[in-house]
Amino acid sequence: MSGHNKWSQIKHKKAKTDGAKSKLYSKYSKLISAEAQKVNGDRTSASLRALIDRAKAEDVTNDVIERAIKKASEPGTTLEYILYESYGPGGCALMIEALTQNKNKAAQEVKHILSDNGFSLATPGSASWAFTREGSIWKPSMTIDLSDEDLIVLEKLVGDLENNEEVQDVFTNVE
Repeated sequence: MSGHNKWSQIKHKKAKTDGAKSKLYSKYSKLISAEAQKVNGDRTSASLRALIDRAKAEDVTNDVIERAIKKASEPGTTLEYILYESYGPGGCALMIEALTQNKNKAAQEVKHILSDNGFSLATPGSASWAFTREGSIWKPSMTIDLSDEDLIVLEKLVGDLENNEEVQDVFTNVE
């Protein structure tokens, strides 16, 4: 009868939901810290207030939000936005946004994920021509169609990138 108790049944579901929650908390913690640094911790700032409201709408706890704001006010803590460009399967363009305290670590992790999937970083400007910036989103100015095999490879690549804690968003010009 081993493995047939109630805990054995729910622990796998709990691990999955806890992992998703942890990733969400980490993402908002970094975003709030970066925004709090920009506005010098001013909680009345419209941009910080909007970000906090967005985090609360996704059930991020007040404790996580407060720690992120406090962390931003500590000396020596700087988060940087970094934009990486690459070409994926079938020639699709990728824009990869990262938010990190360590540019070198983030660059190496993104390069590693790309190389594991058979791709590499492109030079700045080589993929951005396929997008236009609209607020915080990169909208494709032209889209391309991919074969089923290329779509599978792209989904794996994007999934690997999004699972990295340094990467905030991945944009493609695939239809």
